[in-house]
Amino acid sequence: MSLESVRQFFAERAPEITIIELDKSTATVELAAKAHGVVPGQIAKTLSLKVKEQVILIVTGGDLRLDNRKLKETLGAKARMLTTDEVLNWTGHPPGGVCPFGLEYPLPVYCDISLKRFNEVLPAAGAIHSAVRISPDQMAALTDAQWVDVCQ
Repeated sequence: MSLESVRQFFAERAPEITIIELDKSTATVELAAKAHGVVPGQIAKTLSLKVKEQVILIVTGGDLRLDNRKLKETLGAKARMLTTDEVLNWTGHPPGGVCPFGLEYPLPVYCDISLKRFNEVLPAAGAIHSAVRISPDQMAALTDAQWVDVCQ
């Protein structure tokens, strides 16, 4: 169902974008970069966090880590990662397939400025074997994301 919700999202908002489905898992940055022939930074990983009582998504370059100090300064409070069950419940996507598209519930999306290093990034598309090729600016526009600087 998760992959289907992403398909529907793109059919309605950006029909020119094709979902890439591979016969092997791309659930980690390393697997995805190798499978798609790109550098790890181009894999746009989507992190599911809870800040106070609000669930948010942060999309970052696959080669970077969140900077807790920057994150707290930007969001005004400490953040914690969601559990596997919480991720599936809030996003509708399984871990490894989480993306800012076709979400179960509308969630605030933040894109780290590290993504702007690339003309094209590859976020997952709702399943551990799917992705899309998209410009960082188009991804942010389609998801109403806010640009932030929260990585090391």
